[in-house]
Amino acid sequence: MTGPDAGATTATGLDTNAPVTLLIADDDAVTRSGLRTLLALQPGIVVVGEAADGVEAVERARRLRPDVVLMDVRMPRLDGIEATRRLLAGPAEPPKVVVITTFENDGYVTAALGAGAAGFVLKRLPVPEIAQAVRVVAAGEAILFPAALRRLVTARPLDSAEALPQAALTVREEEVLRLMATGLSNPEIARSCGVSLETVKTHVGNVLTKLGAQNRTHAVVIAYESGLVVPGVTG
Repeated sequence: MTGPDAGATTATGLDTNAPVTLLIADDDAVTRSGLRTLLALQPGIVVVGEAADGVEAVERARRLRPDVVLMDVRMPRLDGIEATRRLLAGPAEPPKVVVITTFENDGYVTAALGAGAAGFVLKRLPVPEIAQAVRVVAAGEAILFPAALRRLVTARPLDSAEALPQAALTVREEEVLRLMATGLSNPEIARSCGVSLETVKTHVGNVLTKLGAQNRTHAVVIAYESGLVVPGVTG
C-alpha cells in the first residue's frame, strides 16, 4: 500500500481543493481546539462544528450534516465506536466517519470497521496528512494503516462465513478488488485496467454488494482474510 506516510494508505487522483465540511469530536478541549484551528487552515477543509463526547457527536452531525466526522475513540457518555454505529444507522444520509485515536490498537481498528467507519488515523500524524485522510474519505475512498491491517487479518482465524466467495466475482471484479487492496484510487484502477472511471465505479459497487462489505476498507479486509491478497505481496 502507498501513502504520504509510511503508516497510512491514501488514494491519489482526487480533487483535493473540493471543499469538505468537517465535524471534530474529541473529549479533550485542547486537542479539539488544536485540531479545529489547524485543520481549518488546510485547503478545502471547512470545520463546521465540534463535539465533546459521542452523544454530542451524533446530535451535532445530524443537525449540521457535515461531509465527514473526525471521531475520537475514547469519549465520555458514548464512545466513538458506538457513536459511529448510531450515526451511520440514522435515517438521513450519514456523513463519512474517520476514527482518530492516540493508540494504534487492533481492537479499535476492528471495532471501527464493524461500526462502518471509512477510515482510521492516528493523532500523531502531521495535520496535512489528517486533512488528506478527510479528503480521501469524503471522495468515497478509504484509509487505513497497513501495519494495523496486517495484524488484524493475521491475528484472527479465517471464519468460513467471512471467506471471499470467489465464484461470485467476475475475473474483472476480482482484479479490481486486488487493486483496491493495494490502496489504488478509482482513477488509478481505471488507468491500470484500461477502462473508464464509470466502469471501475460499477465494478467496485458490484464487489461491495457481492461481499456484503460496508465500504472499501471492509472489502479489503475480507480480501486479506480470504487469502486473495497477502500482506506485502501485490499482483
